[in-house]
Amino acid sequence: MKDDSSVAALAGRLRAEVLRMTPGERLPSSRALVDRHRVSPVTVSRALGLLAAEGLVVTRPGSGAFAAPRPEAACEPPDHDWQAVTLGDRSVDASGVSWLLTPAPDGTAALSGGYLHPTLQPVRALATAAARAARRPDAWEMPRLGGVPELCAWFARTVGGGVSPADVLITSGGQQSLTTVLRALVPPGAPLLVESPTYLGVLAVARASGLHPVPVPVDADGVRPDLLAEAFAMSGARAFYTQPAFHNPTGTVLAAERRERVLAAARAAGAFVVEDDFARYLGIDAPPPPPPLIAQDADGRVVHIASLTKATAPSLRVAAVIARGPVAERIRATQLVEEFFPARPLQETLLELVSSPGWPRHLRTVRAALRSRRDALLTAFARDLPELRANRPAGGLHLWARLPDGVDDTALAEAALRAGVLVSAGRPFFPAEAPAPHLRISYGTAASEAELAEGVRRLAAVLHS
Repeated sequence: MKDDSSVAALAGRLRAEVLRMTPGERLPSSRALVDRHRVSPVTVSRALGLLAAEGLVVTRPGSGAFAAPRPEAACEPPDHDWQAVTLGDRSVDASGVSWLLTPAPDGTAALSGGYLHPTLQPVRALATAAARAARRPDAWEMPRLGGVPELCAWFARTVGGGVSPADVLITSGGQQSLTTVLRALVPPGAPLLVESPTYLGVLAVARASGLHPVPVPVDADGVRPDLLAEAFAMSGARAFYTQPAFHNPTGTVLAAERRERVLAAARAAGAFVVEDDFARYLGIDAPPPPPPLIAQDADGRVVHIASLTKATAPSLRVAAVIARGPVAERIRATQLVEEFFPARPLQETLLELVSSPGWPRHLRTVRAALRSRRDALLTAFARDLPELRANRPAGGLHLWARLPDGVDDTALAEAALRAGVLVSAGRPFFPAEAPAPHLRISYGTAASEAELAEGVRRLAAVLHS
Protein backbone atom coordinates (compact mmCIF):
# COMPACT_ATOMS: atom_id res chain seq x y z
CA MET A 1 0.00 0.00 0.00
CA LYS A 2 2.83 2.38 0.92
CA ASP A 3 4.54 1.71 -2.40
CA ASP A 4 1.27 2.37 -4.28
CA SER A 5 0.75 5.66 -2.46
CA SER A 6 4.32 6.70 -3.24
CA VAL A 7 3.76 5.99 -6.93
CA ALA A 8 0.52 8.00 -6.94
CA ALA A 9 2.13 10.90 -5.06
CA LEU A 10 5.09 11.02 -7.47
CA ALA A 11 2.78 10.72 -10.49
CA GLY A 12 0.77 13.68 -9.18
CA ARG A 13 3.86 15.87 -8.85
CA LEU A 14 5.18 14.82 -12.25
CA ARG A 15 1.76 15.34 -13.87
CA ALA A 16 1.71 18.98 -12.82
CA GLU A 17 5.26 19.39 -14.09
CA VAL A 18 4.54 17.74 -17.45
CA LEU A 19 1.50 19.94 -18.05
CA ARG A 20 3.76 23.02 -17.78
CA MET A 21 6.20 21.59 -20.34
CA THR A 22 5.99 22.04 -24.10
CA PRO A 23 5.19 18.92 -26.18
CA GLY A 24 8.33 17.00 -26.99
CA GLU A 25 10.31 18.47 -24.09
CA ARG A 26 12.45 15.88 -22.29
CA LEU A 27 11.78 15.02 -18.65
CA PRO A 28 14.70 14.70 -16.23
CA SER A 29 16.37 11.30 -16.30
CA SER A 30 15.16 8.53 -14.04
CA ARG A 31 18.31 8.90 -11.91
CA ALA A 32 17.68 12.63 -11.50
CA LEU A 33 14.07 11.96 -10.49
CA VAL A 34 15.22 9.38 -7.93
CA ASP A 35 17.60 11.90 -6.40
CA ARG A 36 15.18 14.84 -6.55
CA HIS A 37 12.18 13.07 -5.03
CA ARG A 38 14.05 10.62 -2.83
CA VAL A 39 12.19 7.56 -4.14
CA SER A 40 13.26 4.24 -5.57
CA PRO A 41 13.87 3.62 -9.30
CA VAL A 42 10.84 1.27 -9.30
CA THR A 43 8.59 4.07 -8.03
CA VAL A 44 9.86 6.39 -10.78
CA SER A 45 9.28 3.74 -13.43
CA ARG A 46 5.73 3.05 -12.27
CA ALA A 47 4.86 6.75 -12.00
CA LEU A 48 6.07 7.35 -15.56
CA GLY A 49 4.04 4.32 -16.64
CA LEU A 50 0.87 5.87 -15.19
CA LEU A 51 1.51 9.13 -17.04
CA ALA A 52 2.18 7.24 -20.26
CA ALA A 53 -1.12 5.37 -19.86
CA GLU A 54 -2.84 8.76 -19.48
CA GLY A 55 -1.26 9.96 -22.71
CA LEU A 56 0.77 12.67 -20.99
CA VAL A 57 4.20 11.10 -21.45
CA VAL A 58 5.90 9.25 -24.28
CA THR A 59 8.82 6.98 -23.31
CA ARG A 60 11.53 6.15 -25.81
CA PRO A 61 13.91 3.34 -24.84
CA GLY A 62 17.46 4.64 -24.62
CA SER A 63 16.35 8.29 -24.90
CA GLY A 64 14.14 8.91 -21.86
CA ALA A 65 10.64 10.27 -21.30
CA PHE A 66 9.10 13.22 -23.13
CA ALA A 67 6.01 15.34 -22.79
CA ALA A 68 3.42 13.94 -25.19
CA PRO A 69 1.73 16.04 -27.91
CA ARG A 70 -1.35 17.81 -26.59
CA PRO A 71 -4.72 16.82 -28.09
CA GLU A 72 -6.15 19.68 -30.07
CA ALA A 73 -8.78 21.61 -28.22
CA ALA A 74 -12.29 20.84 -29.34
CA CYS A 75 -13.38 23.47 -31.81
CA GLU A 76 -16.81 24.65 -32.79
CA PRO A 77 -18.55 22.44 -35.36
CA PRO A 78 -18.12 23.75 -38.90
CA ASP A 79 -20.84 26.02 -40.23
CA HIS A 80 -22.50 24.34 -43.21
CA ASP A 81 -25.54 26.63 -43.28
CA TRP A 82 -24.27 28.33 -46.46
CA GLN A 83 -24.97 25.12 -48.39
CA ALA A 84 -28.74 25.50 -47.94
CA VAL A 85 -28.65 28.67 -50.03
CA THR A 86 -26.49 27.17 -52.75
CA LEU A 87 -28.39 23.87 -53.01
CA GLY A 88 -31.77 25.59 -53.26
CA ASP A 89 -35.13 23.87 -52.79
CA ARG A 90 -34.45 20.74 -54.85
CA SER A 91 -34.10 17.57 -52.78
CA VAL A 92 -33.74 13.82 -53.24
CA ASP A 93 -36.09 11.74 -51.10
CA ALA A 94 -34.65 8.25 -50.63
CA SER A 95 -36.79 7.34 -47.62
CA GLY A 96 -39.01 4.85 -49.44
CA VAL A 97 -36.12 3.05 -51.12
CA SER A 98 -34.12 3.15 -47.89
CA TRP A 99 -37.00 1.45 -46.04
CA LEU A 100 -37.06 -1.37 -48.59
CA LEU A 101 -33.29 -1.88 -48.46
CA THR A 102 -32.91 -1.78 -44.67
CA PRO A 103 -32.49 -5.30 -43.24
CA ALA A 104 -34.99 -6.42 -40.65
CA PRO A 105 -33.69 -6.17 -37.06
CA ASP A 106 -32.63 -9.39 -35.38
CA GLY A 107 -35.59 -11.39 -34.17
CA THR A 108 -37.97 -9.69 -36.60
CA ALA A 109 -40.04 -11.69 -39.08
CA ALA A 110 -39.06 -10.24 -42.45
CA LEU A 111 -42.23 -9.90 -44.52
CA SER A 112 -40.88 -7.01 -46.55
CA GLY A 113 -38.03 -6.76 -49.01
CA GLY A 114 -37.25 -7.02 -52.69
CA TYR A 115 -34.75 -9.88 -52.84
CA LEU A 116 -34.72 -13.60 -52.28
CA HIS A 117 -33.74 -14.87 -48.87
CA PRO A 118 -30.06 -15.97 -48.93
CA THR A 119 -31.11 -19.63 -48.68
CA LEU A 120 -32.91 -19.23 -52.03
CA GLN A 121 -30.08 -17.44 -53.81
CA PRO A 122 -27.73 -19.43 -56.10
CA VAL A 123 -24.75 -18.70 -53.89
CA ARG A 124 -22.63 -21.69 -54.92
CA ALA A 125 -23.42 -21.28 -58.59
CA LEU A 126 -22.53 -17.60 -58.37
CA ALA A 127 -19.25 -18.36 -56.61
CA THR A 128 -18.34 -20.85 -59.32
CA ALA A 129 -19.37 -18.46 -62.07
CA ALA A 130 -17.42 -15.58 -60.53
CA ALA A 131 -14.30 -17.72 -60.13
CA ARG A 132 -14.45 -18.84 -63.75
CA ALA A 133 -15.10 -15.30 -64.95
CA ALA A 134 -12.17 -13.89 -62.96
CA ARG A 135 -9.80 -16.46 -64.46
CA ARG A 136 -10.43 -15.29 -68.01
CA PRO A 137 -7.33 -13.56 -69.39
CA ASP A 138 -9.27 -10.42 -70.36
CA ALA A 139 -11.64 -10.36 -67.37
CA TRP A 140 -10.32 -7.03 -66.11
CA GLU A 141 -9.96 -5.37 -69.49
CA MET A 142 -12.42 -2.73 -70.66
CA PRO A 143 -15.46 -4.49 -72.15
CA ARG A 144 -16.91 -3.65 -75.51
CA LEU A 145 -19.07 -0.56 -75.14
CA GLY A 146 -22.63 -1.78 -75.02
CA GLY A 147 -21.76 -4.99 -73.24
CA VAL A 148 -20.06 -8.35 -73.61
CA PRO A 149 -21.33 -9.65 -76.98
CA GLU A 150 -22.28 -13.11 -75.74
CA LEU A 151 -24.34 -11.61 -72.91
CA CYS A 152 -26.10 -9.24 -75.32
CA ALA A 153 -26.94 -12.23 -77.51
CA TRP A 154 -28.34 -14.18 -74.53
CA PHE A 155 -30.68 -11.31 -73.57
CA ALA A 156 -31.81 -10.94 -77.19
CA ARG A 157 -32.67 -14.65 -77.40
CA THR A 158 -34.59 -14.71 -74.14
CA VAL A 159 -36.67 -11.61 -74.91
CA GLY A 160 -37.59 -12.78 -78.41
CA GLY A 161 -39.78 -10.79 -80.76
CA GLY A 162 -37.10 -10.19 -83.34
CA VAL A 163 -34.75 -8.45 -80.90
CA SER A 164 -31.14 -8.58 -82.11
CA PRO A 165 -27.96 -8.40 -80.00
CA ALA A 166 -27.30 -4.97 -81.47
CA ASP A 167 -30.47 -3.71 -79.75
CA VAL A 168 -29.17 -4.72 -76.30
CA LEU A 169 -27.26 -2.44 -73.93
CA ILE A 170 -25.82 -4.05 -70.77
CA THR A 171 -26.32 -1.86 -67.70
CA SER A 172 -25.47 -1.78 -64.00
CA GLY A 173 -28.72 -3.24 -62.69
CA GLY A 174 -32.39 -2.40 -62.99
CA GLN A 175 -32.36 0.74 -60.85
CA GLN A 176 -29.49 2.26 -62.80
CA SER A 177 -31.31 1.33 -66.01
CA LEU A 178 -34.36 3.29 -64.87
CA THR A 179 -32.24 6.33 -64.10
CA THR A 180 -30.50 6.19 -67.48
CA VAL A 181 -33.65 5.54 -69.50
CA LEU A 182 -35.77 8.22 -67.85
CA ARG A 183 -33.00 10.77 -68.13
CA ALA A 184 -32.65 9.97 -71.82
CA LEU A 185 -36.39 10.01 -72.57
CA VAL A 186 -38.00 12.64 -70.37
CA PRO A 187 -36.71 16.21 -69.80
CA PRO A 188 -36.79 17.72 -66.29
CA GLY A 189 -40.14 19.21 -65.42
CA ALA A 190 -42.08 16.91 -67.75
CA PRO A 191 -44.82 14.45 -66.70
CA LEU A 192 -44.23 10.69 -66.54
CA LEU A 193 -47.20 8.34 -66.52
CA VAL A 194 -46.87 5.53 -63.97
CA GLU A 195 -49.14 2.78 -62.76
CA SER A 196 -50.90 3.45 -59.47
CA PRO A 197 -49.71 1.88 -57.26
CA THR A 198 -46.21 1.37 -58.60
CA TYR A 199 -42.61 0.53 -57.72
CA LEU A 200 -41.18 2.90 -55.12
CA GLY A 201 -37.83 3.05 -56.92
CA VAL A 202 -39.24 4.61 -60.08
CA LEU A 203 -41.04 7.27 -58.05
CA ALA A 204 -37.76 8.12 -56.30
CA VAL A 205 -35.84 8.30 -59.60
CA ALA A 206 -38.51 10.38 -61.30
CA ARG A 207 -38.78 12.93 -58.50
CA ALA A 208 -35.01 13.17 -58.11
CA SER A 209 -34.79 13.90 -61.85
CA GLY A 210 -37.40 16.66 -61.64
CA LEU A 211 -40.17 14.65 -63.32
CA HIS A 212 -43.81 14.67 -62.28
CA PRO A 213 -45.32 11.19 -61.84
CA VAL A 214 -48.92 11.03 -63.06
CA PRO A 215 -50.96 8.06 -61.74
CA VAL A 216 -52.85 5.62 -63.97
CA PRO A 217 -54.92 3.13 -61.92
CA VAL A 218 -54.25 -0.62 -61.92
CA ASP A 219 -56.87 -3.31 -61.35
CA ALA A 220 -56.71 -7.10 -61.23
CA ASP A 221 -55.78 -7.26 -64.94
CA GLY A 222 -53.09 -4.59 -64.87
CA VAL A 223 -53.17 -0.97 -65.98
CA ARG A 224 -56.47 0.26 -67.39
CA PRO A 225 -55.96 1.20 -71.07
CA ASP A 226 -58.95 3.56 -71.13
CA LEU A 227 -57.53 5.63 -68.28
CA LEU A 228 -54.05 5.42 -69.81
CA ALA A 229 -55.30 7.02 -73.03
CA GLU A 230 -57.07 9.68 -70.98
CA ALA A 231 -53.92 10.39 -68.94
CA PHE A 232 -51.85 10.79 -72.12
CA ALA A 233 -54.38 13.27 -73.50
CA MET A 234 -54.71 15.31 -70.31
CA SER A 235 -51.02 15.41 -69.30
CA GLY A 236 -49.24 15.58 -72.63
CA ALA A 237 -46.82 12.95 -71.30
CA ARG A 238 -44.46 11.28 -73.74
CA ALA A 239 -43.55 8.23 -71.65
CA PHE A 240 -45.34 5.59 -69.58
CA TYR A 241 -43.61 3.31 -67.06
CA THR A 242 -45.14 -0.15 -66.59
CA GLN A 243 -44.46 -3.56 -65.04
CA PRO A 244 -46.54 -5.98 -67.12
CA ALA A 245 -45.29 -9.19 -65.47
CA PHE A 246 -45.85 -9.69 -61.70
CA HIS A 247 -46.27 -6.01 -60.98
CA ASN A 248 -44.73 -4.61 -57.81
CA PRO A 249 -46.54 -4.22 -55.42
CA THR A 250 -49.79 -5.86 -56.58
CA GLY A 251 -48.38 -8.96 -58.33
CA THR A 252 -50.78 -8.54 -61.26
CA VAL A 253 -50.01 -9.55 -64.85
CA LEU A 254 -51.16 -7.28 -67.65
CA ALA A 255 -53.94 -9.22 -69.40
CA ALA A 256 -53.22 -10.33 -72.96
CA GLU A 257 -56.23 -8.47 -74.36
CA ARG A 258 -54.99 -5.19 -72.81
CA ARG A 259 -51.49 -5.27 -74.24
CA GLU A 260 -52.28 -4.07 -77.74
CA ARG A 261 -54.55 -1.39 -76.27
CA VAL A 262 -51.67 -0.11 -74.12
CA LEU A 263 -49.41 0.07 -77.16
CA ALA A 264 -52.18 1.74 -79.16
CA ALA A 265 -52.63 4.41 -76.49
CA ALA A 266 -48.89 5.13 -76.54
CA ARG A 267 -48.91 5.15 -80.35
CA ALA A 268 -51.74 7.67 -80.46
CA ALA A 269 -49.86 9.92 -78.02
CA GLY A 270 -46.52 9.58 -79.80
CA ALA A 271 -45.09 8.26 -76.56
CA PHE A 272 -42.66 5.62 -75.33
CA VAL A 273 -43.49 2.68 -73.08
CA VAL A 274 -40.80 1.84 -70.51
CA GLU A 275 -41.28 -1.85 -69.74
CA ASP A 276 -39.69 -3.00 -66.46
CA ASP A 277 -39.43 -6.79 -66.78
CA PHE A 278 -37.78 -7.51 -63.43
CA ALA A 279 -39.72 -10.61 -62.30
CA ARG A 280 -40.28 -12.72 -65.42
CA TYR A 281 -38.20 -15.58 -64.02
CA LEU A 282 -40.24 -15.66 -60.81
CA GLY A 283 -43.43 -17.09 -62.33
CA ILE A 284 -44.77 -19.75 -59.98
CA ASP A 285 -48.11 -20.76 -61.51
CA ALA A 286 -49.00 -21.96 -64.99
CA PRO A 287 -49.40 -20.56 -67.54
CA PRO A 288 -46.36 -18.27 -67.75
CA PRO A 289 -46.95 -14.58 -68.37
CA PRO A 290 -47.39 -13.41 -71.97
CA PRO A 291 -44.25 -12.42 -73.90
CA PRO A 292 -42.82 -8.98 -73.14
CA LEU A 293 -44.49 -5.96 -74.70
CA ILE A 294 -41.40 -5.37 -76.81
CA ALA A 295 -42.13 -8.64 -78.59
CA GLN A 296 -45.34 -7.04 -79.92
CA ASP A 297 -43.67 -3.74 -80.75
CA ALA A 298 -42.93 -3.11 -84.42
CA ASP A 299 -41.98 0.57 -84.37
CA GLY A 300 -39.50 0.99 -81.52
CA ARG A 301 -42.06 2.33 -79.06
CA VAL A 302 -41.12 0.01 -76.17
CA VAL A 303 -37.92 0.48 -74.17
CA HIS A 304 -37.45 -2.81 -72.35
CA ILE A 305 -35.50 -3.26 -69.09
CA ALA A 306 -34.55 -6.87 -68.27
CA SER A 307 -33.08 -7.57 -64.83
CA LEU A 308 -32.06 -10.85 -63.18
CA THR A 309 -31.23 -9.49 -59.73
CA LYS A 310 -34.55 -10.51 -58.19
CA ALA A 311 -34.03 -14.10 -59.33
CA THR A 312 -30.40 -14.26 -58.20
CA ALA A 313 -28.78 -12.02 -55.56
CA PRO A 314 -28.83 -8.31 -54.63
CA SER A 315 -25.23 -7.60 -55.62
CA LEU A 316 -25.47 -9.08 -59.11
CA ARG A 317 -26.06 -5.59 -60.46
CA VAL A 318 -26.28 -6.39 -64.16
CA ALA A 319 -29.28 -5.81 -66.43
CA ALA A 320 -30.08 -4.98 -70.03
CA VAL A 321 -31.89 -2.14 -71.78
CA ILE A 322 -33.33 -3.05 -75.17
CA ALA A 323 -34.34 -0.26 -77.52
CA ARG A 324 -34.53 0.34 -81.26
CA GLY A 325 -34.16 3.42 -83.38
CA PRO A 326 -32.73 6.84 -82.41
CA VAL A 327 -33.80 6.38 -78.78
CA ALA A 328 -31.30 3.51 -78.49
CA GLU A 329 -28.43 5.82 -79.38
CA ARG A 330 -29.58 8.43 -76.89
CA ILE A 331 -29.77 5.84 -74.11
CA ARG A 332 -26.31 4.51 -75.00
CA ALA A 333 -24.88 8.03 -74.98
CA THR A 334 -26.52 8.77 -71.64
CA GLN A 335 -25.04 5.65 -70.08
CA LEU A 336 -21.62 6.45 -71.51
CA VAL A 337 -21.41 9.92 -70.00
CA GLU A 338 -22.88 8.78 -66.66
CA GLU A 339 -20.90 5.63 -65.90
CA PHE A 340 -18.83 4.56 -68.95
CA PHE A 341 -19.79 0.87 -68.67
CA PRO A 342 -20.74 -1.83 -66.15
CA ALA A 343 -17.90 -3.79 -64.56
CA ARG A 344 -16.77 -6.52 -66.91
CA PRO A 345 -16.24 -9.18 -64.20
CA LEU A 346 -19.93 -8.89 -63.26
CA GLN A 347 -20.98 -9.17 -66.89
CA GLU A 348 -18.81 -12.26 -67.32
CA THR A 349 -20.14 -13.73 -64.06
CA LEU A 350 -23.74 -13.37 -65.20
CA LEU A 351 -22.88 -14.89 -68.57
CA GLU A 352 -21.25 -17.89 -66.86
CA LEU A 353 -24.29 -18.31 -64.59
CA VAL A 354 -27.02 -18.23 -67.25
CA SER A 355 -24.95 -20.44 -69.58
CA SER A 356 -24.51 -23.17 -66.99
CA PRO A 357 -26.72 -26.27 -66.54
CA GLY A 358 -27.40 -25.06 -63.00
CA TRP A 359 -29.38 -22.02 -64.17
CA PRO A 360 -32.62 -23.80 -65.12
CA ARG A 361 -32.30 -25.98 -62.02
CA HIS A 362 -32.01 -22.90 -59.86
CA LEU A 363 -35.11 -21.36 -61.43
CA ARG A 364 -37.13 -24.53 -60.87
CA THR A 365 -36.02 -24.66 -57.23
CA VAL A 366 -36.85 -21.00 -56.62
CA ARG A 367 -40.26 -21.26 -58.25
CA ALA A 368 -41.18 -24.29 -56.16
CA ALA A 369 -40.03 -22.59 -52.98
CA LEU A 370 -41.91 -19.38 -53.76
CA ARG A 371 -45.08 -21.29 -54.56
CA SER A 372 -44.90 -23.12 -51.24
CA ARG A 373 -44.20 -19.89 -49.33
CA ARG A 374 -46.99 -17.97 -51.05
CA ASP A 375 -49.47 -20.71 -50.20
CA ALA A 376 -48.25 -20.86 -46.60
CA LEU A 377 -48.69 -17.10 -46.30
CA LEU A 378 -52.22 -17.24 -47.69
CA THR A 379 -53.05 -20.08 -45.30
CA ALA A 380 -51.79 -17.98 -42.39
CA PHE A 381 -53.91 -15.04 -43.56
CA ALA A 382 -57.05 -17.21 -43.74
CA ARG A 383 -56.41 -18.46 -40.21
CA ASP A 384 -55.27 -15.29 -38.42
CA LEU A 385 -56.36 -12.34 -40.60
CA PRO A 386 -59.51 -13.33 -42.46
CA GLU A 387 -60.58 -9.69 -42.65
CA LEU A 388 -57.65 -8.90 -45.00
CA ARG A 389 -58.43 -9.32 -48.70
CA ALA A 390 -55.17 -10.56 -50.20
CA ASN A 391 -54.65 -11.45 -53.85
CA ARG A 392 -53.09 -14.71 -55.05
CA PRO A 393 -50.24 -13.65 -57.35
CA ALA A 394 -49.07 -16.06 -60.04
CA GLY A 395 -45.47 -14.95 -59.55
CA GLY A 396 -43.14 -12.40 -58.08
CA LEU A 397 -42.34 -11.90 -54.40
CA HIS A 398 -45.31 -10.05 -52.88
CA LEU A 399 -48.95 -10.19 -51.82
CA TRP A 400 -51.09 -7.04 -51.94
CA ALA A 401 -53.47 -7.00 -49.00
CA ARG A 402 -56.44 -4.65 -48.66
CA LEU A 403 -56.90 -3.42 -45.09
CA PRO A 404 -60.27 -2.58 -43.53
CA ASP A 405 -61.44 0.98 -44.11
CA GLY A 406 -60.21 3.40 -41.52
CA VAL A 407 -56.95 1.58 -40.78
CA ASP A 408 -53.84 3.76 -41.07
CA ASP A 409 -51.48 1.49 -43.00
CA THR A 410 -48.39 3.56 -42.21
CA ALA A 411 -49.09 3.54 -38.48
CA LEU A 412 -49.89 -0.17 -38.66
CA ALA A 413 -46.56 -0.95 -40.35
CA GLU A 414 -44.70 1.03 -37.70
CA ALA A 415 -46.54 -0.72 -34.87
CA ALA A 416 -45.94 -4.08 -36.51
CA LEU A 417 -42.21 -3.44 -36.61
CA ARG A 418 -42.23 -2.69 -32.90
CA ALA A 419 -44.06 -6.00 -32.43
CA GLY A 420 -41.41 -7.91 -34.38
CA VAL A 421 -42.73 -8.14 -37.95
CA LEU A 422 -41.56 -6.06 -40.92
CA VAL A 423 -44.20 -5.23 -43.54
CA SER A 424 -44.57 -2.39 -46.06
CA ALA A 425 -47.34 0.17 -45.85
CA GLY A 426 -49.16 0.58 -49.13
CA ARG A 427 -49.43 4.37 -49.15
CA PRO A 428 -45.88 5.15 -50.40
CA PHE A 429 -46.47 3.00 -53.51
CA PHE A 430 -49.08 5.46 -54.77
CA PRO A 431 -47.78 8.50 -56.69
CA ALA A 432 -50.72 10.55 -55.37
CA GLU A 433 -53.42 9.93 -52.76
CA ALA A 434 -54.05 6.29 -51.91
CA PRO A 435 -57.69 5.27 -52.55
CA ALA A 436 -57.63 2.71 -49.73
CA PRO A 437 -55.23 1.32 -47.10
CA HIS A 438 -53.04 -1.61 -48.15
CA LEU A 439 -50.03 -3.62 -47.04
CA ARG A 440 -47.42 -5.21 -49.24
CA ILE A 441 -46.44 -8.55 -47.73
CA SER A 442 -43.34 -10.27 -49.13
CA TYR A 443 -43.04 -14.05 -49.07
CA GLY A 444 -39.61 -14.39 -50.70
CA THR A 445 -37.61 -12.62 -48.02
CA ALA A 446 -38.46 -14.66 -44.93
CA ALA A 447 -36.18 -17.44 -43.75
CA SER A 448 -38.91 -20.11 -43.77
CA GLU A 449 -42.60 -20.84 -43.91
CA ALA A 450 -42.58 -20.94 -40.11
CA GLU A 451 -41.30 -17.35 -40.06
CA LEU A 452 -44.08 -16.32 -42.43
CA ALA A 453 -46.70 -17.87 -40.14
CA GLU A 454 -45.18 -16.23 -37.07
CA GLY A 455 -45.04 -12.88 -38.85
CA VAL A 456 -48.74 -13.07 -39.71
CA ARG A 457 -49.55 -14.04 -36.11
CA ARG A 458 -47.68 -10.96 -34.84
CA LEU A 459 -49.32 -8.73 -37.44
CA ALA A 460 -52.76 -10.03 -36.44
CA ALA A 461 -52.06 -9.28 -32.80
CA VAL A 462 -51.20 -5.68 -33.70
CA LEU A 463 -54.19 -5.19 -36.00
CA HIS A 464 -56.65 -6.71 -33.55
CA SER A 465 -55.33 -4.61 -30.70
